[in-house]
Amino acid sequence: MPRARRTRRDPEGRMTLAEHFREFRNRLVKSALAVAAGGVVGWVVYDWLYAFLSQPISDYKAAHPDRADTIELTLGGITTAFSLHLSVAIFAGVILSSPVWLYQIWAFVVPGLTRKEKRVSLAFIGAAVPLFVGGIALAHFSLPLVIGVLLDFTPAGAANFQAVSDYISFVTRFSLGFGIAFLLPVFLVFLNFVGILPSSAMVKAWRVSVVGIAVFSAMMMPTPDPYSMFLLMGPLVALYFAAIGVSKLIERRRRKERPEWLDVDDTEASAL
Repeated sequence: MPRARRTRRDPEGRMTLAEHFREFRNRLVKSALAVAAGGVVGWVVYDWLYAFLSQPISDYKAAHPDRADTIELTLGGITTAFSLHLSVAIFAGVILSSPVWLYQIWAFVVPGLTRKEKRVSLAFIGAAVPLFVGGIALAHFSLPLVIGVLLDFTPAGAANFQAVSDYISFVTRFSLGFGIAFLLPVFLVFLNFVGILPSSAMVKAWRVSVVGIAVFSAMMMPTPDPYSMFLLMGPLVALYFAAIGVSKLIERRRRKERPEWLDVDDTEASAL
Protein backbone atom coordinates (compact mmCIF):
# COMPACT_ATOMS: atom_id res chain seq x y z
CA MET A 1 0.00 0.00 0.00
CA PRO A 2 1.39 3.47 -0.81
CA ARG A 3 3.07 5.33 2.00
CA ALA A 4 3.74 9.02 2.31
CA ARG A 5 7.14 10.46 2.87
CA ARG A 6 8.34 10.05 6.44
CA THR A 7 7.64 13.16 8.46
CA ARG A 8 7.91 14.19 12.10
CA ARG A 9 4.16 13.74 12.46
CA ASP A 10 4.21 10.22 11.06
CA PRO A 11 7.71 8.66 10.98
CA GLU A 12 6.30 5.47 9.42
CA GLY A 13 5.03 7.38 6.38
CA ARG A 14 1.42 6.21 6.63
CA MET A 15 -1.28 7.98 4.60
CA THR A 16 -4.94 8.71 5.21
CA LEU A 17 -7.57 7.76 2.63
CA ALA A 18 -7.83 11.39 1.48
CA GLU A 19 -4.05 11.52 1.04
CA HIS A 20 -4.21 8.32 -1.02
CA PHE A 21 -6.72 9.94 -3.38
CA ARG A 22 -4.64 13.12 -3.65
CA GLU A 23 -1.53 11.08 -4.38
CA PHE A 24 -3.40 9.11 -7.06
CA ARG A 25 -4.77 12.31 -8.60
CA ASN A 26 -1.32 13.91 -8.74
CA ARG A 27 0.23 10.83 -10.35
CA LEU A 28 -2.65 10.60 -12.84
CA VAL A 29 -2.34 14.27 -13.81
CA LYS A 30 1.42 13.96 -14.35
CA SER A 31 0.90 10.86 -16.51
CA ALA A 32 -1.84 12.56 -18.55
CA LEU A 33 0.35 15.62 -19.15
CA ALA A 34 3.20 13.39 -20.30
CA VAL A 35 0.90 11.52 -22.69
CA ALA A 36 -0.41 14.85 -24.01
CA ALA A 37 3.15 16.11 -24.58
CA GLY A 38 4.02 12.93 -26.44
CA GLY A 39 0.76 13.26 -28.37
CA VAL A 40 1.86 16.64 -29.68
CA VAL A 41 4.90 14.95 -31.21
CA GLY A 42 2.67 12.24 -32.64
CA TRP A 43 0.35 14.90 -34.11
CA VAL A 44 3.26 16.57 -35.88
CA VAL A 45 4.63 13.34 -37.40
CA TYR A 46 1.17 11.91 -38.12
CA ASP A 47 1.76 11.31 -41.84
CA TRP A 48 4.83 9.19 -41.14
CA LEU A 49 3.08 7.29 -38.34
CA TYR A 50 0.03 6.53 -40.47
CA ALA A 51 2.21 5.24 -43.30
CA PHE A 52 4.15 3.11 -40.79
CA LEU A 53 1.03 1.61 -39.18
CA SER A 54 -0.66 0.91 -42.53
CA GLN A 55 2.47 -0.63 -44.05
CA PRO A 56 1.27 -4.24 -43.48
CA ILE A 57 -1.75 -3.55 -45.72
CA SER A 58 0.47 -2.01 -48.39
CA ASP A 59 2.86 -4.96 -48.23
CA TYR A 60 -0.01 -7.44 -48.56
CA LYS A 61 -1.38 -5.63 -51.61
CA ALA A 62 2.09 -5.58 -53.18
CA ALA A 63 2.45 -9.33 -52.57
CA HIS A 64 -1.03 -10.04 -54.02
CA PRO A 65 -1.41 -7.72 -57.04
CA ASP A 66 -4.43 -9.68 -58.26
CA ARG A 67 -6.34 -8.62 -55.13
CA ALA A 68 -4.91 -5.12 -54.71
CA ASP A 69 -8.04 -3.43 -56.06
CA THR A 70 -10.33 -5.28 -53.65
CA ILE A 71 -8.44 -4.46 -50.42
CA GLU A 72 -8.53 -0.87 -49.27
CA LEU A 73 -8.63 1.28 -46.14
CA THR A 74 -11.55 3.70 -46.22
CA LEU A 75 -12.81 6.69 -44.21
CA GLY A 76 -16.39 6.37 -43.08
CA GLY A 77 -17.39 9.95 -42.32
CA ILE A 78 -16.47 13.61 -42.38
CA THR A 79 -15.07 13.55 -38.81
CA THR A 80 -13.24 10.23 -39.22
CA ALA A 81 -10.02 11.79 -40.51
CA PHE A 82 -9.76 14.07 -37.46
CA SER A 83 -10.56 11.20 -35.05
CA LEU A 84 -7.96 9.04 -36.76
CA HIS A 85 -5.37 11.80 -36.49
CA LEU A 86 -6.11 12.17 -32.77
CA SER A 87 -6.05 8.41 -32.10
CA VAL A 88 -2.68 7.95 -33.76
CA ALA A 89 -1.28 10.95 -31.87
CA ILE A 90 -2.45 9.54 -28.52
CA PHE A 91 -0.99 6.14 -29.38
CA ALA A 92 2.36 7.80 -30.04
CA GLY A 93 1.99 9.79 -26.82
CA VAL A 94 1.48 6.64 -24.75
CA ILE A 95 4.66 5.11 -26.16
CA LEU A 96 6.82 8.24 -25.93
CA SER A 97 5.69 9.00 -22.39
CA SER A 98 6.09 5.42 -21.13
CA PRO A 99 9.08 6.30 -18.88
CA VAL A 100 6.93 8.91 -17.13
CA TRP A 101 3.70 6.98 -16.56
CA LEU A 102 5.52 3.77 -15.69
CA TYR A 103 7.48 5.68 -13.06
CA GLN A 104 4.27 7.28 -11.74
CA ILE A 105 2.72 3.84 -11.31
CA TRP A 106 5.81 2.63 -9.46
CA ALA A 107 6.02 5.77 -7.32
CA PHE A 108 2.36 5.44 -6.30
CA VAL A 109 2.63 1.79 -5.29
CA VAL A 110 6.11 1.92 -3.75
CA PRO A 111 7.16 5.53 -3.07
CA GLY A 112 10.90 6.15 -3.03
CA LEU A 113 11.36 6.82 0.67
CA THR A 114 15.07 6.15 0.93
CA ARG A 115 18.09 6.48 -1.29
CA LYS A 116 18.09 2.70 -1.77
CA GLU A 117 14.44 2.67 -2.88
CA LYS A 118 15.17 5.49 -5.34
CA ARG A 119 17.87 3.30 -6.91
CA VAL A 120 15.33 0.47 -7.12
CA SER A 121 12.92 2.86 -8.88
CA LEU A 122 15.56 3.70 -11.48
CA ALA A 123 16.21 -0.02 -12.00
CA PHE A 124 12.46 -0.58 -12.43
CA ILE A 125 12.20 2.09 -15.13
CA GLY A 126 15.41 0.85 -16.75
CA ALA A 127 13.83 -2.60 -17.15
CA ALA A 128 10.17 -1.71 -17.72
CA VAL A 129 10.59 0.82 -20.53
CA PRO A 130 12.74 -1.40 -22.83
CA LEU A 131 10.41 -4.34 -22.20
CA PHE A 132 7.32 -2.27 -23.00
CA VAL A 133 8.86 -0.86 -26.19
CA GLY A 134 10.24 -4.29 -27.08
CA GLY A 135 6.77 -5.81 -26.81
CA ILE A 136 5.37 -3.16 -29.14
CA ALA A 137 8.22 -3.78 -31.59
CA LEU A 138 7.49 -7.52 -31.58
CA ALA A 139 3.80 -6.78 -32.18
CA HIS A 140 4.63 -4.70 -35.25
CA PHE A 141 6.93 -7.47 -36.46
CA SER A 142 4.04 -9.94 -36.10
CA LEU A 143 1.42 -7.72 -37.73
CA PRO A 144 2.18 -8.61 -41.39
CA LEU A 145 1.72 -12.29 -40.57
CA VAL A 146 -1.47 -11.74 -38.58
CA ILE A 147 -3.04 -9.36 -41.11
CA GLY A 148 -2.01 -11.59 -44.00
CA VAL A 149 -3.74 -14.61 -42.46
CA LEU A 150 -6.89 -12.61 -41.75
CA LEU A 151 -7.07 -11.14 -45.27
CA ASP A 152 -6.58 -14.59 -46.77
CA PHE A 153 -10.04 -15.48 -45.43
CA THR A 154 -11.60 -13.00 -47.87
CA PRO A 155 -13.65 -15.06 -50.39
CA ALA A 156 -12.60 -15.00 -54.02
CA GLY A 157 -14.30 -12.20 -55.90
CA ALA A 158 -15.25 -10.33 -52.72
CA ALA A 159 -13.89 -6.92 -51.78
CA ASN A 160 -12.48 -6.20 -48.32
CA PHE A 161 -12.86 -2.47 -47.72
CA GLN A 162 -11.67 -1.98 -44.15
CA ALA A 163 -12.68 1.10 -42.17
CA VAL A 164 -9.39 2.78 -41.37
CA SER A 165 -10.55 3.62 -37.83
CA ASP A 166 -11.22 -0.08 -37.13
CA TYR A 167 -7.85 -1.04 -38.59
CA ILE A 168 -5.90 1.51 -36.52
CA SER A 169 -7.84 0.50 -33.41
CA PHE A 170 -6.89 -3.14 -34.04
CA VAL A 171 -3.22 -2.28 -34.58
CA THR A 172 -2.90 -0.02 -31.52
CA ARG A 173 -4.67 -2.45 -29.17
CA PHE A 174 -2.65 -5.33 -30.54
CA SER A 175 0.60 -3.39 -30.02
CA LEU A 176 -0.25 -2.11 -26.55
CA GLY A 177 -1.36 -5.61 -25.55
CA PHE A 178 2.09 -6.94 -26.45
CA GLY A 179 3.78 -4.07 -24.62
CA ILE A 180 1.79 -4.60 -21.43
CA ALA A 181 2.31 -8.37 -21.62
CA PHE A 182 6.06 -7.82 -21.71
CA LEU A 183 5.84 -6.09 -18.33
CA LEU A 184 5.10 -9.50 -16.75
CA PRO A 185 8.64 -10.05 -15.40
CA VAL A 186 8.76 -6.55 -13.89
CA PHE A 187 5.46 -7.23 -12.13
CA LEU A 188 6.73 -10.57 -10.79
CA VAL A 189 10.01 -9.09 -9.58
CA PHE A 190 8.06 -6.27 -7.91
CA LEU A 191 5.93 -8.79 -6.00
CA ASN A 192 9.11 -10.56 -4.96
CA PHE A 193 10.76 -7.29 -3.94
CA VAL A 194 7.92 -6.40 -1.54
CA GLY A 195 7.96 -9.93 -0.12
CA ILE A 196 4.63 -11.16 -1.53
CA LEU A 197 5.85 -13.72 -4.09
CA PRO A 198 8.98 -15.78 -3.27
CA SER A 199 10.98 -17.26 -6.12
CA SER A 200 10.32 -20.76 -4.79
CA ALA A 201 6.59 -20.25 -5.41
CA MET A 202 7.29 -19.16 -8.99
CA VAL A 203 9.44 -22.25 -9.55
CA LYS A 204 6.74 -24.56 -8.18
CA ALA A 205 4.07 -22.92 -10.35
CA TRP A 206 6.07 -22.84 -13.59
CA ARG A 207 3.91 -25.48 -15.32
CA VAL A 208 0.68 -23.66 -14.47
CA SER A 209 2.28 -20.37 -15.47
CA VAL A 210 3.37 -21.71 -18.87
CA VAL A 211 -0.16 -22.99 -19.52
CA GLY A 212 -1.56 -19.61 -18.48
CA ILE A 213 0.86 -17.81 -20.78
CA ALA A 214 -0.16 -20.12 -23.63
CA VAL A 215 -3.85 -19.38 -23.06
CA PHE A 216 -3.16 -15.65 -22.83
CA SER A 217 -1.10 -15.75 -26.04
CA ALA A 218 -3.84 -17.65 -27.87
CA MET A 219 -6.42 -15.07 -26.77
CA MET A 220 -4.18 -12.17 -27.76
CA MET A 221 -3.53 -13.47 -31.27
CA PRO A 222 -6.59 -13.17 -33.53
CA THR A 223 -5.36 -15.92 -35.85
CA PRO A 224 -5.85 -19.64 -35.19
CA ASP A 225 -2.39 -20.78 -36.34
CA PRO A 226 0.06 -21.86 -33.59
CA TYR A 227 2.99 -20.01 -35.20
CA SER A 228 1.60 -16.57 -34.43
CA MET A 229 0.71 -17.69 -30.88
CA PHE A 230 4.30 -18.80 -30.24
CA LEU A 231 5.53 -15.37 -31.36
CA LEU A 232 4.15 -14.02 -28.09
CA MET A 233 4.30 -17.16 -25.94
CA GLY A 234 8.01 -17.86 -26.48
CA PRO A 235 9.32 -14.49 -25.25
CA LEU A 236 6.86 -14.42 -22.34
CA VAL A 237 7.98 -17.84 -21.10
CA ALA A 238 11.62 -16.75 -21.36
CA LEU A 239 10.83 -13.55 -19.47
CA TYR A 240 9.02 -15.55 -16.76
CA PHE A 241 12.11 -17.63 -16.05
CA ALA A 242 14.26 -14.50 -16.23
CA ALA A 243 12.05 -13.01 -13.50
CA ILE A 244 12.68 -16.10 -11.38
CA GLY A 245 16.43 -15.64 -11.80
CA VAL A 246 16.29 -11.96 -10.83
CA SER A 247 14.08 -12.77 -7.84
CA LYS A 248 16.59 -15.36 -6.61
CA LEU A 249 19.36 -12.75 -6.80
CA ILE A 250 17.23 -10.31 -4.79
CA GLU A 251 16.54 -12.94 -2.14
CA ARG A 252 20.21 -13.90 -1.94
CA ARG A 253 21.22 -10.29 -1.40
CA ARG A 254 18.46 -9.86 1.16
CA ARG A 255 19.75 -12.87 3.15
CA LYS A 256 23.28 -11.46 3.15
CA GLU A 257 22.03 -8.15 4.56
CA ARG A 258 19.90 -9.86 7.21
CA PRO A 259 21.49 -9.83 10.70
CA GLU A 260 22.54 -13.31 11.82
CA TRP A 261 20.92 -12.95 15.23
CA LEU A 262 17.45 -12.83 13.61
CA ASP A 263 17.88 -16.45 12.52
CA VAL A 264 18.75 -17.74 16.00
CA ASP A 265 16.17 -20.10 17.52
CA ASP A 266 14.23 -18.57 20.39
CA THR A 267 15.01 -21.65 22.55
CA GLU A 268 18.77 -21.34 22.01
CA ALA A 269 20.63 -20.17 25.09
CA SER A 270 22.33 -16.80 24.98
CA ALA A 271 26.12 -16.75 25.01
CA LEU A 272 26.07 -13.76 27.38
